[in-house]
Amino acid sequence: MKKFCFIALIAVANILPAYAQGDAAAGKLKAPSCVFCHNPNGPNSNKNYPSLNGQSETYLFNAMRAYQLNQRQGALAEMMTAQLQHLNEQDLKDVAAFYSQAQGAD
Repeated sequence: MKKFCFIALIAVANILPAYAQGDAAAGKLKAPSCVFCHNPNGPNSNKNYPSLNGQSETYLFNAMRAYQLNQRQGALAEMMTAQLQHLNEQDLKDVAAFYSQAQGAD
């Protein structure tokens, strides 16, 4: 029974979304390539790039993680996967915290 509970716990942990708790100041330092498309201080350079400003930290973390795991599709998915490939989990949490606190005019 203990073995079954342990396996069930691991299975549930792998399907639940992660809840980010990043450092926004560190995220600002880790996001230099992000700001070219996702301007934290105002409108984006291209209307096809979504604004990340003020989005949920958890949503942003899970979206970036999904790109890393090739779970996202779309015209820009390949580019996003490449942009995020060198960031670890804490880096993603920090970048997510940075954008969740950004209040640039959209």
